[in-house]
Amino acid sequence: MLSHLLIKNYALIDELELTPDRELNIITGETGAGKSIMLGAIGLLLGNRADTRVLYNPERKCIIEGIFGVSGYIIEQIFNEEELDYSSTCIVRREISVSGKSRAFVNDTPVNLETLRRVTSQLMDIHSQHDSVLLGSNEYQLEIVDTYAQNDNLLRAYHADYQTYRTCKNQYDQLLAEAASMRKEFDYNNFLYEELLKAQLQPDEQESLEQELTILENAEEIKERLQLAYEYLDNTEQSVIDFLKSTVSNLAYISKLSNQYEQLQQRAQSSLIELRDLADEISTEQDRVDVDDSRAESIRERLNLIYQLQTKHQVKDVTGLIALRDELSQKVSKVLNLDDALADAKGQTDAARTKLQASAETLSESRQAVLSSIESEIGKLLHDLGMPNASLKIAAEKSKPTPTGIDTISFLFSANKGIKPQQLKNVASGGEFSRLMMAIKYILASKRSLPTIVFDEIDTGVSGEIAIKMGNMMRDMAHNHQIIAITHLHQIAGQGTAHYFVYKDHSADKTVSRIKKLTLDERINEIAQMIGGKNPSASALKNAREILKQRTASAAR
Repeated sequence: MLSHLLIKNYALIDELELTPDRELNIITGETGAGKSIMLGAIGLLLGNRADTRVLYNPERKCIIEGIFGVSGYIIEQIFNEEELDYSSTCIVRREISVSGKSRAFVNDTPVNLETLRRVTSQLMDIHSQHDSVLLGSNEYQLEIVDTYAQNDNLLRAYHADYQTYRTCKNQYDQLLAEAASMRKEFDYNNFLYEELLKAQLQPDEQESLEQELTILENAEEIKERLQLAYEYLDNTEQSVIDFLKSTVSNLAYISKLSNQYEQLQQRAQSSLIELRDLADEISTEQDRVDVDDSRAESIRERLNLIYQLQTKHQVKDVTGLIALRDELSQKVSKVLNLDDALADAKGQTDAARTKLQASAETLSESRQAVLSSIESEIGKLLHDLGMPNASLKIAAEKSKPTPTGIDTISFLFSANKGIKPQQLKNVASGGEFSRLMMAIKYILASKRSLPTIVFDEIDTGVSGEIAIKMGNMMRDMAHNHQIIAITHLHQIAGQGTAHYFVYKDHSADKTVSRIKKLTLDERINEIAQMIGGKNPSASALKNAREILKQRTASAAR
């Protein structure tokens, strides 16, 4: 249940704190005093969107915080799934900065709005006047049936199977679409692939061949210059090596006279060895260089083929050609194996559809099983709420699977005897909608482990004895749920275990909305004003005392 509510800097609220009673909380006040504003603030805790226009003071951030007692409610699994800390007290906070940025926290852990909605939907349910409009929609009516049937697990399983089926179906449809296109391109792609495969391309061959061709095309000059280089180093008449031999010999001689010349002698000796190795390698390279016109022509042909393929496919190197070859190989292979892939995708889709249909039928059976009970319970409650001739029939039709199942649910309503029930949105008046919604909320309350239920003027369009019965129903619901009811009717206001009054304070430079918990005398006066106007008569005050006395007596029983 909601144990504490804090609202700071929201709309006309500078700062407001509320500590609701565990049972039935009544909120009254003049129209425009701020009751709906407070409800809007609570809506932010439930994940509604907001912007900077809600800031009372545009220079300070807005804070909405609710503290909920969740002990005894089976919601720990949601906290585990969302990786949130769980305890018997849950603190939900929403902040809206001056810049308009919104942040949400659950037990001081930042969460996105989707997670916030998932958590708080298990903590609080708000019935607003908009819900009476929603009641006319088939989607909302289906939600009512699922809530009554307690189909949470079946819906979760169906949604998983539906998602699996949609994924398989999309993949199969995509493959079918690709297949037609790929088959059209197969011959051309296969020709290109065969051409590249026949070329037997190697990753580094272009650079290697270009270098080899350069040597072949300049073979004579290369051999000649290698020969000259060799002769400079080592020939029979006069060479660098001969001079260096003499250098080594002289340095060796003087090294015997003094060891300070040994390092010079060693360096000269190392240079002599290195030059001999160099001369040998030059001689070897000279022997390797051949004038081979046929080999050069063969290389030119190979390089021409590579250049042509690069130009044709608009790539810069052999690596690009190889990548294209591999890509074409996959496309060709995919077409060649297309029938197997299509058969496999179709098989997976058919299996997913079969499983989905089974889940849908199980869900549908659960829904069908409760329709007569819903009709019966609501019919009885409508009779108690002053509509003895009202009837509600629930029509169910099956169709192809949708995200919500295979059922289309329609609430057919008639308020008068002998009148055939019709679509709810076409026949129900405002007061009838209110009573019907009250009956629905009443029967659903026993089906949900929901700590707090908020009613925003669910009594619209009713009065007198019917209002008394609606108040009794709220009081009955409050034995198992915390109820917060915003009302204009004294019959309902008198049923509360706590009564809060919302009013506008004009004492400062800027009007603010405030709320206070009424004492017994203040409550008698407020209910009397709801009965007889701003200056209640003695009779109205007496009636107010009697209403509260009756509530106290009923509570004692």
